[in-house]
Amino acid sequence: MNGNATTFDLIVIGAGIIGASCADAASAEGMRVAIVEPGPIGGGATAAAMGHLVAMDDDPAELALARYSLGQWEAFSDLKEAEFSRCGTLWVARNDRELAAAGERVARLKAAGIEAHPLDAQALYEQEPALVAGLAGGMLVPREAVVYPPRVANVLMQRAQARGARLYAGLRAQSLERGGVRLDDDTRLSGPVLVATGCALPALLPMLPMRARKGHLVITDRYPDLIRHQLLELGYADSAHGDADSSVAFNVQPRPTGQILIGSSREFHANDATVSPAMVQRMLERSFSFVPRLRELQALRIWTGFRPTTPDGRPYLGAVPGGIDQWVAAGHEGLGVTTALGSAKLMIDLIHGRQPAIDPAPYSPSRMAA
Repeated sequence: MNGNATTFDLIVIGAGIIGASCADAASAEGMRVAIVEPGPIGGGATAAAMGHLVAMDDDPAELALARYSLGQWEAFSDLKEAEFSRCGTLWVARNDRELAAAGERVARLKAAGIEAHPLDAQALYEQEPALVAGLAGGMLVPREAVVYPPRVANVLMQRAQARGARLYAGLRAQSLERGGVRLDDDTRLSGPVLVATGCALPALLPMLPMRARKGHLVITDRYPDLIRHQLLELGYADSAHGDADSSVAFNVQPRPTGQILIGSSREFHANDATVSPAMVQRMLERSFSFVPRLRELQALRIWTGFRPTTPDGRPYLGAVPGGIDQWVAAGHEGLGVTTALGSAKLMIDLIHGRQPAIDPAPYSPSRMAA
């Protein structure tokens, strides 16, 4: 690195939870970091996320990244600004088939070193009395948590800036160039570039396909103790990993404020941020079928966001195919918050030429170029 004020060891494009995590990890190693962000810190998908820290086990690579990252989230458990709440995750089984699947998932999580317990029907209702009658049981992952993602992104950015990172706020990366990036005010920054722009990735890296997947969220007034855990149906992964144009799944979360956050919906081919009353109603009816008392609550706000989704559901983490000193960290769909810290550690290891703690091959962007 030379003394030029616009020459950096790493230029991070995007300051959502992924970009902010990468800036924090890089600056912690003494790298001179620049961050380019045209909008608010922690905006975009980060601002629309539920903030669930969850180990999804449907794909071994997804589980490995989540497991790696969840361990690093423990450092935030006492950070007031993160709004960290260890509510645990309770997965609900509607019938004996789903209950058997819950037992299989418990075994997979335990094999990965994650505490998980099967629940019969009696134990399920002891944990969550508000659930609808007639459910078969489920499984409890007690140490999982929720955070408030935009605030965490701001904390990560503040830490990076305190170490000397420079924020180019209100500016957009216009184009990647050999040895750097040109901004929309014609400023040119020199150094290795890491693109972490989520759904906007194709604007800079058109060779890496990305689709935006719209989702709705509803937050209620304060109803402390109505539910105690983050609740999901065991069929949630069918929605998250499916390729249907639209889908809904039961996903309800108690916030530390006493409010209740209700999800989740997924839509491809819905490109505007307008709230869809029909989709919201479909999502709510799904939630009411599991927790009937939710129907009585007062909703305060409904909003939408867009999940960045790759063709195979795994994020792009690694070198840009055909690029020189160009890197990418994007495409985490609904697991960006969970896997942000682990993704950042993996990226900084790759940039330094070190062997990461987990196998990086499943996330390599070159799989799409091939």
